Amino acid sequence: MDDVSQISEFGKILIFLITGIVMILMLFGVNRILAPRNPNTEKLSTYECGEEPTGNAWLPFNSRFYVIALVFLLFDVEMVFVFPWATVFGNKEIIQLDPRWGWVSLTEMFIFLGILILGLAYVWVKGDLDWIKPNPTVPDSGTNIPQSLYDKINLQQSAFKVKEFSSEASATLQSTATATATSTATPPKPMFKPSFKKPANDA
Repeated sequence: MDDVSQISEFGKILIFLITGIVMILMLFGVNRILAPRNPNTEKLSTYECGEEPTGNAWLPFNSRFYVIALVFLLFDVEMVFVFPWATVFGNKEIIQLDPRWGWVSLTEMFIFLGILILGLAYVWVKGDLDWIKPNPTVPDSGTNIPQSLYDKINLQQSAFKVKEFSSEASATLQSTATATATSTATPPKPMFKPSFKKPANDA
């Protein structure tokens, strides 16, 4: 009788997930039992990179933070590919089979690193690694609208005042709402009556 696997591939994945969850819960339980617990106000306070936060957290971040973070993430992820290359390049069995393999892999890695260095140089020259650019570029729309007109519009918009609430206005709004509700309660009559003719050839 042939040996047939009694567990499908999905069953193996389920066993793997259950084992992982149980192991994590066991580690958390052991940590809860053995780890010392001495909470105080300093330990329970929030911090950022070891420093006490100052000001309100609901502040708009500078967009340059995201640009620098994305550039760092891009080069950081790309450098991860160097490690598997190093393990394969250091395999003496492959190089003994064909010595050209070592030179090919070395050349490929230099090409890969060269592309990364070119990208880094491009970002550096564009000034995207500087938190504060020395020469900020002011966008120009090419229109001849004077600045005084913008100031006048901003002044008008800033002088906007919210009307005070009054019971008379609320009563007027409520009566208008009830009138529209009653008018929409009765559906309007159709403008025409559809008529369907039966084809002559149908029995």
